[in-house]
Amino acid sequence: MTTNIRTLMAALAFASTALMGAGTATAADQWFVLGEQTIKASDPSAQIKSTGNRWEKDVKQVKLSTEGADVQITQLVLNWDNRRDDTLKDVGVLKAGGQTAPADAPGRKGRLTSVTVQYKILGNASAATLKVWGLD
Repeated sequence: MTTNIRTLMAALAFASTALMGAGTATAADQWFVLGEQTIKASDPSAQIKSTGNRWEKDVKQVKLSTEGADVQITQLVLNWDNRRDDTLKDVGVLKAGGQTAPADAPGRKGRLTSVTVQYKILGNASAATLKVWGLD
């Protein structure tokens, strides 16, 4: 009788461990482009809307990257769906080919609807491409 109980307890412990391991085995988090826009030196700000459906906009973190020119970002507003917007001031100079540090979404995950950025393109460049990245 005690052998049967021990065997049953061992089987239960093994099954519990296997189920816990299966629950934590998720796909690796990946960065993907939520939206992008060509910004012009003649404009002081731009709004970049997130593409995709509501599940594709659901992210853990957000960052920006730029191509084509150095961009000084004076204010960045992350517009969240059903959450208060996050305003980041004096983000700094984003070098061409570089990216900002990631900003966390409110809560565990949040739906980013758009990003509003106030900027100045540095140097003699007339335009740059600004990309919004999301981590899922």
